[in-house]
Amino acid sequence: MSTRLTPARPGPAAHHTPRPTGRLRATALGTVLAAVLVPSLSACGDGSGTASGGTATLKWASSYFPAHWDPVVSGSGAQFRELSLVYASLTRTDAKGNAVPDLAKSWDYNSRGDQITFHLRPGLKFSDGTPVDATAVKDAVVRAQKQKNSALFGDLTSIKSVDAEGLDAVVHLTQVDYQIPQLLGERVLQIASPKAAASPAKLDQNPVGAGPFIVTQLVPGTKVVLKKNPDYWDAKNIHIDHVELASAPDASTVVSGLQTGVYNFADIAPSQADAAKKAGLDVFVQPGFNASNISLNINKAPFDNDKVVDAVRHAVNRQEFVDKLTFGYGEATDQPFPKGYVAYDPKSADAYPYDPAKSKKLLAEAGYKSGDIKLDLVIPAEDPQAEIVQSQLAKVGITVTIKIDKNWATPFFAKDLTFSVYGTTGRDSALQTLTAHFGPNGPLNLSSPYEPSGFEAAVAKVRETPLDSPDYTQVLQAATRAGLKSRALVFTYSSPNLFAKSKSVSGLPKNPAHIDWTGVTVSGSD
Repeated sequence: MSTRLTPARPGPAAHHTPRPTGRLRATALGTVLAAVLVPSLSACGDGSGTASGGTATLKWASSYFPAHWDPVVSGSGAQFRELSLVYASLTRTDAKGNAVPDLAKSWDYNSRGDQITFHLRPGLKFSDGTPVDATAVKDAVVRAQKQKNSALFGDLTSIKSVDAEGLDAVVHLTQVDYQIPQLLGERVLQIASPKAAASPAKLDQNPVGAGPFIVTQLVPGTKVVLKKNPDYWDAKNIHIDHVELASAPDASTVVSGLQTGVYNFADIAPSQADAAKKAGLDVFVQPGFNASNISLNINKAPFDNDKVVDAVRHAVNRQEFVDKLTFGYGEATDQPFPKGYVAYDPKSADAYPYDPAKSKKLLAEAGYKSGDIKLDLVIPAEDPQAEIVQSQLAKVGITVTIKIDKNWATPFFAKDLTFSVYGTTGRDSALQTLTAHFGPNGPLNLSSPYEPSGFEAAVAKVRETPLDSPDYTQVLQAATRAGLKSRALVFTYSSPNLFAKSKSVSGLPKNPAHIDWTGVTVSGSD
């Protein structure tokens, strides 16, 4: 499951790359690129889903427009949804959350479970004409593991090497791991043309994949225009001819933009859902694995003291996050999964209930008087979630100063911060979600290389358990329980992904956390 980072709206995921906070406008470079690339094909302002040539156009306003189009750099965050317009993967996720064929038509494990062979569909090619073969798969894995700015290397520790044998990609594993088909889906291994990826910097602003659409214009940070890829393996079920993806200029204008036809599809905050419904728009509630948390670095004072960590845990009123931020769409959670999900562990529920009196007592036992602890809460942009944290900790005598750092991701991933808030979209592999949060190299673990005692053994047992085993749920929940012994994260709430669309856009498949355009139509008018 990769993650979107979004302090204001959980993901995460991300998840793992951050949600863009500055929403870059066209730079000189962007102007040059826009001048040399194909112009936009959209119609404007009439609510139509049809471009001037009479073709179906999806006009998507995104509040997390990709800062990068190299999937190795950006693919683990919420941006993977936009990148999946361009890139296909070995597998994808169906409505039940299961891995199903994408570029790979099938796969099989050896008898030991430490090798898996993906059999690619024949005759496929990337949009630059390069063949989609096992060599491309191998190159994608190597890049994800070794490229210096990769956000994915921590997700691929089970992969030792890949042999390319024509259309068969033989993946040799460092251990038995039955999670691989779920792991190597849209979030973690969106596959780029190896020819284009030979220059990662160029690929980052000129993406070349084998997905359902091809980029024809890209203005960095602002807009991308795409056309249908006639060579996509499932092109017959893609009924959208063009996509215009734009960075939403301001959240408050998105609903009006949908009403007037500037857009016909947009992600929205829970606070906008009621207005969207009243405007006659469809609100698409996409199930997901979102979870927000407060991240603590136990390698730095004052969180190197267990009593201080427990004091923060008991100071958190999760219901306040739900009431103020989700507008009826979310729920409190003390785990990286929503209730009812296969990996959610009922035995760990409410292990640290809201108890400000106990929190104050723990701080006193740790030697701190009210006002002694002063913390900087570093976040990438203004965020009401941070204000709730500030208010709740103030009630137990901890002073929090909110500091905004647009380049927050750099110190976060370098584990230099002491204290932050974080939201992710989770991952398709539940185990990957756990290792991302609690593993020693987990991108979401601000306290790396720390991991809770017993977590490594619990993770190994999950990897060794086939997904169709009757013991799988029990083994997976035990790993969640082991991970939740971590002192580095305090989970707060979960919320689904919300999208508003005009009635010209048909219903979308409810694949958890993914946007699947298979079978979706855009009619000529709303």
